[in-house]
Parts: sequence; structure tokens; C-alpha cells
Amino acid sequence: MKIITINNQSAQPKYKQIVLSVEMAIAEKRLKREDKLPSVNKVSLEFSISRDTVLLAYEELKKRGIIYAVLGKGYYVKSVEFTLEQRIFLLFDELNTFKEDLYNSFLSHVNKNFQIDIFFHHFNLEMFKKLVDESKGNYSKFILMPSNLEIPGDVVASLPLNDTYVLDQTNELFKGFPAVYQDFVTDMYDALTLGLEKIKQYSELILIFPGEKEPVGMVNGFVKFCLENDCAHQVVSSFESDAIRKGSLFIIPNDRHLVNVIEQAKLQNLVLGLDYGIISYNDTPLKKVVENGITTISTDFKAMGRILANMINTNSKLRVKNNATLILRNSL
Repeated sequence: MKIITINNQSAQPKYKQIVLSVEMAIAEKRLKREDKLPSVNKVSLEFSISRDTVLLAYEELKKRGIIYAVLGKGYYVKSVEFTLEQRIFLLFDELNTFKEDLYNSFLSHVNKNFQIDIFFHHFNLEMFKKLVDESKGNYSKFILMPSNLEIPGDVVASLPLNDTYVLDQTNELFKGFPAVYQDFVTDMYDALTLGLEKIKQYSELILIFPGEKEPVGMVNGFVKFCLENDCAHQVVSSFESDAIRKGSLFIIPNDRHLVNVIEQAKLQNLVLGLDYGIISYNDTPLKKVVENGITTISTDFKAMGRILANMINTNSKLRVKNNATLILRNSL
């Protein structure tokens, strides 16, 4: 049974990693009162670190009353009644307006005794794997936003099942983990169904779906809605100054394409909400005022942060779907 782990790539001092390892072992009941710790020499040799580093860690644990020393015999667990310094590893894909809302909501609701370190993988699989690997042994809980990355099974299997939370997008590999997630198939389908009466006024629906960051569930929900309601439709990967036909309704997950469509429509003297329509994905304050209001499909990111914080605070292992809805404005 391994008690101490050290990550040579971590920025955290090695003596601190030893302290946290012992604390975690006690908290997880791998060490009990009067159990003997690995000797200073053993830890020093195993991790190729100085004896002084190990002694520094053990002395800190002694000062806090967690362990005690017996001359000539070694170090033993003295107390299992202590407050573990809870450190949370939070891995986002990127920071934007709505993710910032999520993050701030989480911070305002999570217990103040948690230390939260936030990182970003920027939709890069190698960066995701590197950050996760370097975090092991340094944190008591992990919050991951895997996005649409194809995470290898061995990376998922290496994560602590009961202390890893999945946020926003999820997939089959993460189905056993607690999560606060969006169901993009259902959300897209249900939101479009809510707007069916208005949507039926358009001659065709166009989903602009780059597929680089966006979850494929959006496409599945869109196509399901169009087929069931006999709507002419197409899925395109980009919009680059294409001519806009009157009667077209654009569903736009990417805000860059939102700008492109509006600019092109102005060049054609088309009136939004009359000659053509737009449904954007993820609501922001700006979309309330642009072109007298952009209709959006959006989840409540503040609610997502609050739910996640409550799960962390209560050590809950639930899987909670964070619903999305259609917010009707002038563009539809």
C-alpha cells in the first residue's frame, strides 16, 4: 500500500507533497492511529530526494500533532482528527464570458476552506493529459471539463472515481463519475421544439457547426428536430461571406460566425427577424442588446457553478443534468 507519492514535475515543494500524501492517506483511512510511516531513509531513496526534505515534512506533521517520533524506531500516526487542507484541481477548456460566470458562481458557493487552482487545456489533448498527470498526489478533489476531447481510457481509469467531478460535456468513459453536465442532444431538440411555431415561418434551417470545440450532440439534436418536423435543413462547417437567402434561419454555436452572418446580412440589406433569423448558443449580456436582441439556447451557467459547489461541499456523488432553454428575442 503506497503512502507517499511525489511528482517531480509539480511546482509544489516536495516536502509539501509528502505532507499532503500522509494527510490524504489518513483521510482515506489507509493510515490509522499508531500506524508507522515509511522511514526517512526509505522515502529519501525511493524518490531520490535528500533526507532533510523528508525530515522537514515529518517535522511539519509533528508540529501539527498528526504524527510523533519514537527515538530509534521511527514516526507513527498520533491523530486522525484534523482538518485536511482541501485542494481542488479545476481544469477548464477555456475562459469566456459564460465560463467566467460558472467559475465565479462556483467560487462564491464552495466552502472557503477549499484552495482552488484553475488550469486550462485549450482543447489540446496532450495539454489535458499533462496537466492531469502533474496534478496527481497534489489535490484532494479534481474537477475536469473534458469538452469534446477523446480522452484515452487509461487516463480516465487513473483518476480517483469518488473525488473526480466532470463538468459541462461528458461521455461514456466518464459515466461512472459524479457530474454536472449538459445533454446537448436533448437541449437542442427541446429548445427548438419550444420555438417551433416561430421556426415554421422559415423555409430552411442552417446549423453552422465547425466541430472543433462544439459538442456533436448539437448536430444530433438539430437533425432529429428537423426530421421530425419536416424542416428543410443543412449542417455547414463555416460561414464565410456566403450569400444569405431570405427565409433562412441560422443556428450558430460560435460567436465569430454570429458576427459573420449579421455583417453579411447588412451588406444584403436583410432585416433580422423579418428576412432571416438567428438562434445563437450560450447567452451573454451582449446578446440581449445586439440587433435588438439575439435569441439564444443556453444553460444557466451560474446554476451549474452553484450545483457543483454544493456537490463538493456535501461530498455528493450525483450526476446532475443542467437544463438549457430557449430565450426568445427579436432575432427569431
